[in-house]
Amino acid sequence: MEIMKKFVIIDDSALMRRVISDIIKISYKNALVTTAIDGLDGYNLLSKKEKPDVVILDINMPRMSGLELLEKLKLINYDVPILIVSTVALEGAVETIKALELGALDFVTKPGAISETLENKFSEKLLEKVNMALSICKKVESPKPSILISKALSKEEDYKKSINNNQTKLIALCCSTGGPKALQLVIPKLKKNMDAAMLLVQHMPAGFTKSLANRLNELSEVEVKEAVDGEIIQKGVVYIAKGGEHMQLQQKGNNYALHLNSLPARDGLRPCANMMYESILNISVDEVTCVVLTGMGSDGTEGIKKLVHSKKVHLIAQDAASSVVYGMPKAIYDTGLVNEVVTLDKIADTIMKKVGVR
Repeated sequence: MEIMKKFVIIDDSALMRRVISDIIKISYKNALVTTAIDGLDGYNLLSKKEKPDVVILDINMPRMSGLELLEKLKLINYDVPILIVSTVALEGAVETIKALELGALDFVTKPGAISETLENKFSEKLLEKVNMALSICKKVESPKPSILISKALSKEEDYKKSINNNQTKLIALCCSTGGPKALQLVIPKLKKNMDAAMLLVQHMPAGFTKSLANRLNELSEVEVKEAVDGEIIQKGVVYIAKGGEHMQLQQKGNNYALHLNSLPARDGLRPCANMMYESILNISVDEVTCVVLTGMGSDGTEGIKKLVHSKKVHLIAQDAASSVVYGMPKAIYDTGLVNEVVTLDKIADTIMKKVGVR
């Protein structure tokens, strides 16, 4: 017999509560769906009743917003996967990034018109995220890090040891589900004088990556920005692929320029990390530090596999225990190419140890 799945939907819109409830009940025959009309009602429900499998949460609500609810749930270490339903407006993007910081697992853009709530596109995206949320409740055994774990560094002098500053170096990082929160424990720890630029693919739709870049820039020594087509990359700068566009790198004389394009999505992804890694094959960089963080699926693996055959590559993967979703790191770990498996709080030090400072 199929195990009953329990859901809580918190939204001040009666229509959205009904639409989301119907989508879930059609997909999960034994689903138990409970609803709340705002964050305060939701908090009272979640703090007293048996924990559901998934919470679906709106952001803008009266009495208590979704962000305020997330802050209260964080105080009591509430560990149920929470999915955000958000608008695609700039204000909604800023709030969605904040929600991910506060522990929300992922988000689905709320349809802009009532008619769109009944379309398959919305229901398919919602169910994709719900299925992911249900799947991560199953713990994945982590590979034994043993000697692969990198020791944390405390002094900038350590970053200068055994570093060849005559080489051209590049950092290329990819992540997906759980990435925005993970990046807050990585990017702000990087040194502003690091001897490399970083390309970063975080799976997000258009309208959200600029807010993510702005938020990380506020928190970091390094400059963090959304990628701009044609821009020459600079050391000490992190370039985040623009949502809805692929980011590649091109040789421009002795420099490297960003190239953004709207080619078809690959494996349903745009931006796609594989396309970023593959573009590095065509430039003259001496050494690439590849980093794979938390995320569903295996994006990045095929591109890195191609890269290691033609470039000097040092590959760092996040460990299972600190990954929200141990999909992308596991996929690259299983290739046997990983040089270091590192807990999230040591990723930045590991990168800095490899690329050094200027």
